[in-house]
Amino acid sequence: MVTETSTTTRPDVVAAKVRRPTGRRRRDRPLWFLLPGGVMMIAVVVIPFLLAIYISFTDLDQYTLRQWLEAPFVGLQNYVDAITQTALLRSIWITVSFSLITMVLTVPIGVLAALVTQNAYRGRAVIRSLFLVPYVLPLFVVASVWRTMLQPDGAVNSIIGLLGGDGVLWLNGPASYWALILVQTWNGWPFVYLLALAGLQAISIEEYEAATLDGATWSQKLRYVVLPQLKGPVALAALLGILNHINNFSLAYVLFGAPAPADVNVLPVLTYVTSFQSFRFGLSAAMAVISLILILIPLLIYLRVARLDVHDEGGRR
Repeated sequence: MVTETSTTTRPDVVAAKVRRPTGRRRRDRPLWFLLPGGVMMIAVVVIPFLLAIYISFTDLDQYTLRQWLEAPFVGLQNYVDAITQTALLRSIWITVSFSLITMVLTVPIGVLAALVTQNAYRGRAVIRSLFLVPYVLPLFVVASVWRTMLQPDGAVNSIIGLLGGDGVLWLNGPASYWALILVQTWNGWPFVYLLALAGLQAISIEEYEAATLDGATWSQKLRYVVLPQLKGPVALAALLGILNHINNFSLAYVLFGAPAPADVNVLPVLTYVTSFQSFRFGLSAAMAVISLILILIPLLIYLRVARLDVHDEGGRR
């Protein structure tokens, strides 16, 4: 006699039932985990952002600060005044150009440093530690030290004098723009170095061995094996670096003070001066909103490029 085995007692069916969570449990559990972070995000980011947008539509100043909810509503007038009556457009140009130039300088320095410390050799740990010194120091300390070095009788002009050159006013005038780029580059390249080094460590040894068996030279390995693998980490480092440079208030404030010289009047310092020295809170809120829009542009470009890369990889698979 042939007996049929019940489907409920088959091992594969039982295992599938045990492993498969219910639909409600699968949907609800992640939401509970995200709830604390979501609450903090709303309290720290969303609510202040909405308040800033509201204030940007009001004529809030030192006279109406006590009753800020009753401040006169002026619509888009603060945005118009920010563009036509302040140095906002020049400040945006200084901020964007400074950020892009710094990014162009920090990326090759960081990638080169990662290549130098990729392979094991005597003293590599010490060199890696020294490379991280500019990054781990507090930004206030970095700016204070460089402010001392860039004084008319400071270390930088002393070195220039020993080389036969004339001293430069680094903290005022046109040279202050390049002083800001110099200090930000010194402080920012280790971040690119860390991400590039992480990308190099992710390359499998088999790829290097395959390139060696194919007779590839060092430059060919760098071009066809290393650099393609670093495209993602370096792009992310460039994006985060640009956002950090645009938002960097502490460096310019400590180096040059507030109000800053016209050549280094970056957007965060201009917003600070408008708010806490001129006490035009509505106008400064409009500047802050414009700054946010400026930050969103490279972020959206990066997300668009990353999305296209994901689609291309999916199509090749």
